[in-house]
Amino acid sequence: MSPLTGVPAQKTPVWRNVRVLRWVFQIVVLAVVVGIIYWLYNNYQVNVSRSKIPTDYRFLDNPTNFTIPGNDLDQSQPVRDAFVQGFYNTLRVSIVGIILAIILGTIIGMARLSKNFLVRTVAGAYVELIRNLPLLVLLTFMNLAVVLQTFPRIEDAWEPLDLFVISNRGIAIPWFDGSSTVLGLSLLAAIIVGWLVAKWRTAYSDRTGKPSQALAWAVGVVVVVAVVVWVALGYNWTLPEVDDRGTVGGLRLDPSFFALLVTLVIYTSSHIAEIVRGSILSVPRGQGEAADALALTHSQKMRLVILPQAFRVAMPAIGNQSLNLIKNSSLGAAISYFELTQIAQITVGNGSPAVPAFTLTLLVYLSISLVTSLLINIVNRRLALVER
Repeated sequence: MSPLTGVPAQKTPVWRNVRVLRWVFQIVVLAVVVGIIYWLYNNYQVNVSRSKIPTDYRFLDNPTNFTIPGNDLDQSQPVRDAFVQGFYNTLRVSIVGIILAIILGTIIGMARLSKNFLVRTVAGAYVELIRNLPLLVLLTFMNLAVVLQTFPRIEDAWEPLDLFVISNRGIAIPWFDGSSTVLGLSLLAAIIVGWLVAKWRTAYSDRTGKPSQALAWAVGVVVVVAVVVWVALGYNWTLPEVDDRGTVGGLRLDPSFFALLVTLVIYTSSHIAEIVRGSILSVPRGQGEAADALALTHSQKMRLVILPQAFRVAMPAIGNQSLNLIKNSSLGAAISYFELTQIAQITVGNGSPAVPAFTLTLLVYLSISLVTSLLINIVNRRLALVER
């Protein structure tokens, strides 16, 4: 019944009902997608059955039949161990690369806004040059032209400050002698304690109105705990030295690892620099003027006022660049860095089935990316403004 005319309202026909049409359209699209997936899967099963190619993961128990430079992996060990080592190598270059890229990108992004003409111009040239180069070309150039050609032979290795050994066989750096797992867990515990101390100092400042100095307290606690653990467990430093055709002592970074790490850091930092620059410009001008009115120095203004607000804007985009760096690490296969993709390629070349090998590789990369996205979302929520 229409409330205006009193005439009974006519029911909308099904073929003209918008809600029904939306549901029908979505069901049709879903049916088409499922049909295509089923057709592709059926073709895959038929072709695999016809060619008699194994599709299970029993190949992981086969011997690797290859070695990894700088690793104790034996050729008789199962392929599973090689994939685990490739996973560690991927994590190693990704974690170190993300940290260095964020630091370098932040510095360059701030330099792009410098009042100094030379600093601003050099930073701008760096960003425009690196961003417009193909990553694979830059990686190949870094490996062939810099690491293998510019660095000296091992007998003529550079030894700056007698702390490093730099040659075309890699870069050896000072390292510690002892269990890395125990030291890593101890440092993690020290960081957690430092974070708790920083929270306590912040609460103390809110309660008393006195300066919290939370960062100084946190860093001091971490350093003290790290030193105590170092002395208590008897760790000591080892310095690298040239020994015939190689090095002894310290930690040797493989040439391919160094080339990949430097390339990923340089390339990703050029994008992060633009993100940081834009984020700083998005901070209201009044925030900087208020900091100047409080007589804060330029470094204090950037550290305490501008950058904390800028990173609230920049964090999602920086997270995307971090994910890109992780996925771009697969290009290490082009210069024989034994990360996940390289391990999968060699394994397939030795007779292992390609589909399960690369499916396993895809799933591992997906897991790493999802965990990274989770961590980025946690940080982003911590930085987000909470409105009341």
